[in-house]
Amino acid sequence: MRKVYPDATAALAGLLKDGMTIMSGGFGLCGVPSVLIEAIRESGVKDLTVVSNNAGVDGVGLGILLETRQIRKMVSSYVGENATFAKQYLAGELEIEFNPQGTLAERIRAGGAGIPAFFTKTGYGTAVAEGKETREFDGEHYVMERGLFADLAIVHAWMGDHEGNLAYRKTARNFNPMMATAARVTVAQVEHLVKPGEIEADYIHTPGIFVKRMICLPSSYEKQIEQRTVRKHAAAAAGPAGNPMS
Repeated sequence: MRKVYPDATAALAGLLKDGMTIMSGGFGLCGVPSVLIEAIRESGVKDLTVVSNNAGVDGVGLGILLETRQIRKMVSSYVGENATFAKQYLAGELEIEFNPQGTLAERIRAGGAGIPAFFTKTGYGTAVAEGKETREFDGEHYVMERGLFADLAIVHAWMGDHEGNLAYRKTARNFNPMMATAARVTVAQVEHLVKPGEIEADYIHTPGIFVKRMICLPSSYEKQIEQRTVRKHAAAAAGPAGNPMS
């Protein structure tokens, strides 16, 4: 089965439809499948429900789908860096299903494991629990959360082989591996494409059985930085003489 496609448009051909649910991996702008997101934008598909830790920032990542109003609903845990996201939500133009971050991660993992629902303490007695079933176990109160399963998952990996086995680096391992298991079809973009066997088995995070299609990113691919933080020059950080704590 051929899994490697020449570009993102080809890799997504026949998979996109209005009203579908898409999981998009990454954390902030790290490990975000930006090339696949751009192809989704160009397709014109709309009324999307998107499951993602956040919605990127304005003009980057999922932010470009918000700008074109292709997203109807976001299932997320954090939205603080995207002004378009906030504006559309406050205007009643975007539906949001907020989740505590750990709950969101577990809902995705549960969906990939075939678990339809689970109980968690997180959110009990708050707005998070409104309208949801609650139960008491051993004297503690829990909220029932449903597992999440999507029509399509798009993920970013550091390395992949032609069989679809994937390896992630550092922060990109947030959400990408679990989302790869929790959709009918998973499409991956990889920074380095290698032959089968070149990724040591112990370093494979997503087995190829979960990945149906993939693309290799061009060498010109540029990773975006959400918030650039640099260390101050030592002399500037020292403060006035005689007061090293100022």
